[in-house]
Amino acid sequence: MKPSFASWWLLGIFLHTLITLKASDFNLEGDYLLGGLFGIHYTGVYQRENRPATIDCSSQFFSLSSYRRFQLMRFSIEEINNSTQLLPNVSLGYEIFDHCSETQSFFSILDLISIDGAVRPWAETSSHLSVGPKVIAVVGPYTSGDTVTTAPFFMVDLISVVSYGAASSAFSEKTKYPSFLRTVNSNKAVVEMLVKILEYFNWRWVAFLNSYDDFGIDALELFKNTIKDSEICIGYTKSVTEATDYNEIFKSIKAQKIRVIIVFLIQQLAEVLIEKAVQLNVTNRVWIATDTWSLNKNLRKLKGIQTIGTVLGVAQPVIQIPGFQNFIHSTGSHMICKDAKGNCLCNQAGNYSNLTPEDIISSDPTYSFPVYAAVYAIAHALHNVLQCEGGKCNDSIRVFPYMVLAALKKSNFTLLNQTIHFNENGEPMFGSYLIVFWNRYGEVQEVGAFTFQPKVNFFINSSKIQWHMDGHVPVSLCSQECNVGYAKKQDGIHKCCFTCQICRTGTFINITEDPYTCKACSDTEWSPEGSTRCNLRLVEYVPFTDPAALGLMVIVGLLVVLTLAVCVLFAFHYNTPVVRSAGGPMCFLILGCLSLSSISVFFYFGKPSVAFCIFRFLPFLLFYTVCVSCFVVRSFQIVCIFKIAAKFPKLQSWWVKYHGQWVVISVAFVIQALVLLIGYSSDPPKPYYDTFWYPDKIILNCDINLKATSTSVIFLLTLCILCFIFSYMGKDLPKNYNEAKSITFCLMLLILTWVIFATEYMLYHGRHILTLNALAVLCSLYSFLLCLRKNTQQHFQGLIQSYTKTISQ
Repeated sequence: MKPSFASWWLLGIFLHTLITLKASDFNLEGDYLLGGLFGIHYTGVYQRENRPATIDCSSQFFSLSSYRRFQLMRFSIEEINNSTQLLPNVSLGYEIFDHCSETQSFFSILDLISIDGAVRPWAETSSHLSVGPKVIAVVGPYTSGDTVTTAPFFMVDLISVVSYGAASSAFSEKTKYPSFLRTVNSNKAVVEMLVKILEYFNWRWVAFLNSYDDFGIDALELFKNTIKDSEICIGYTKSVTEATDYNEIFKSIKAQKIRVIIVFLIQQLAEVLIEKAVQLNVTNRVWIATDTWSLNKNLRKLKGIQTIGTVLGVAQPVIQIPGFQNFIHSTGSHMICKDAKGNCLCNQAGNYSNLTPEDIISSDPTYSFPVYAAVYAIAHALHNVLQCEGGKCNDSIRVFPYMVLAALKKSNFTLLNQTIHFNENGEPMFGSYLIVFWNRYGEVQEVGAFTFQPKVNFFINSSKIQWHMDGHVPVSLCSQECNVGYAKKQDGIHKCCFTCQICRTGTFINITEDPYTCKACSDTEWSPEGSTRCNLRLVEYVPFTDPAALGLMVIVGLLVVLTLAVCVLFAFHYNTPVVRSAGGPMCFLILGCLSLSSISVFFYFGKPSVAFCIFRFLPFLLFYTVCVSCFVVRSFQIVCIFKIAAKFPKLQSWWVKYHGQWVVISVAFVIQALVLLIGYSSDPPKPYYDTFWYPDKIILNCDINLKATSTSVIFLLTLCILCFIFSYMGKDLPKNYNEAKSITFCLMLLILTWVIFATEYMLYHGRHILTLNALAVLCSLYSFLLCLRKNTQQHFQGLIQSYTKTISQ
């Protein structure tokens, strides 16, 4: 059910009656009013109410540090009013409330947004623009939780809310909080600093305790996102309330072997936590405090605090505010609970008569300068709106909150050596943090700093820290770091918990890029087991200057010389029986093809290229085919002369008439040439980097496509088989005629050569396999050279006549 207009009207009358009352230190009349929300008291465990209700803050727990901040706002406004430079002939007033509850202190909010003493429905505010809200801006609230519940009321009229303590990053979202600004840095800056501390000391296994509110939950999420890509893991986390079982927390931390505990709690919960840690005898831990309790005097003086371990903290620099101590001494503390009739106003009451000025001055100074800066930022904004210059302000300008907000966003002034200005999200572009250490005397000692304006600067002087572990930096790791050359293998859900596995041969680990993966080396690199980098492989091939290569090339030269000498000798004795028995013209073809085949040997040496790889195989396969085909014909003719001629004389006459031997040789040559041309055109042999057999070497060789070259090899092998068959058929020829037997012997020698080479090729894969291959080629050539032997005319004719008579009989 929506409230009726009458309800709003009655509420307005009620507020109008209340705000006419006067409470001494909580309000001050002036030309322009500033609202103030300070948690001078705070509630304990939240209790659900059956109906809306207010709360008497004076009956709750008292916070001396918040009372100090309350007095600081009063001092700031009095200082501004006493100055003739900032707001001349203009006075500031204030209406301050003790805001002790997130959900039960709405009286103060309604009072501050009232217009002419009444709260009107928001739908009607647009028709009353001639009269603005009671206040032009608000200083506070202190906590993020208070801000979440109160800020939306002020956003409607664009009343500037300048918080001095609300650190949740959620308030940076301007669509929800368009008129929110703050003079304290957000949780994001604190979390970044905490992570830098953890990384500096190599603490990767931590516990994170946060308060169960907007402040703590936001910090936890920011911390998780910040360490997402780092080596830091949260081994234990807990959102703490007043009802938390602290004994269970410390048992879990001990079970997880966590040595570092981040305490992101509001001051009240932090005090309870540390007190419980002392009572439960929690020892040998590093406690990292946030700025909410890092300067807490009560905890530093707590009996037994030294036993819990080492306390480090993030703290705001303590900036001394001139004149504040004199103000406290002059005003003192009063019974703030009087109006004209002696009654107390709601949440503007409290008995502070027992406080001495020393108590207030010596209390926790955290957030003092942010309060001071907030008040002065509003005053400077009002200075610009009223166009103050020449010792006076333009009092004819009607000031509305949105005008103050616009001027606040453009703030740029110097206050106690700090340049005060805000970014587009209302975040302060000033401030820094200190890293503090609680020494054994209960004093706060500065050991480092973190500044982020104008640039990020972080340093720690760790020599000033007195560690609880015999002077050594404590270690907080889930798993010990792996040795060099080992990769981490995650064990469980946390990446900080892992086992170590050595990187195998051919892989390496780069822990700066990825400590969890052994990366493979490239084809041109190698690495032994457990390497952190790859080494270049040694590239090997047989150069022309190699002794073995030189020796083989000399033998090739000798082969060419021998074939040339035999050719010259045969040319001089061409018509003799010796030359004719050796084959006549065919002899010159064999000798020429043997010389041309030897060209291949030269291309087994030197750095291979595509041309080298082609000439390594092509001359041998092509011209050696001609040689083999010549010997096939020679073997066939021997069998024909001795066996076929007597039984099939017509076949012999046809063979002689049509020069059958030359037809066979030509056909074999053409077939092999076509096969090689087609194969090498489709996929020619090319240089190949053999990295399989040796991890630290690259053997330069030629890659042969078996599909492209197998046909030519099979064809050559077929000719060899035919040659062997024909020569073997002549095994029963006259024993003194050795032509067929000589060819058979040469073929056996050829087969033996390549069997030996094939065996070596399977057993040895070094660079000298090329030398052995060249040697096999040479042996093949020399074996056929041996087939060309001497034979006399008389001996040859006698053997023929004798064998022919034997067949006829």
